[in-house]
Amino acid sequence: MCRNIKTLFNFEPPATEAEIRAASLQFVRKLSGFGKPSQANQAAFERAVEETTAVAQQLIASLVTNAPPRDRDVEAERARERSAKRFMRVD
Repeated sequence: MCRNIKTLFNFEPPATEAEIRAASLQFVRKLSGFGKPSQANQAAFERAVEETTAVAQQLIASLVTNAPPRDRDVEAERARERSAKRFMRVD
């Protein structure tokens, strides 16, 4: 589940609220063990996602770095290259 959580700090353009919420959702899913919670746990699950999203937004907003922002397109291409190498088919 959590392998889909991406680094969100120091990118140009900055991470969107939707990206931060998606990462928070994946984190709460991993912690709870629920891909989709039961009705009995739905309220607690949603509250945890909202609170995690708020904390993550605060964290990203408060971090500082001297490094130049990374380009999303360049990083995506690097990830595709790593994936191609990792899953290269040998016939």
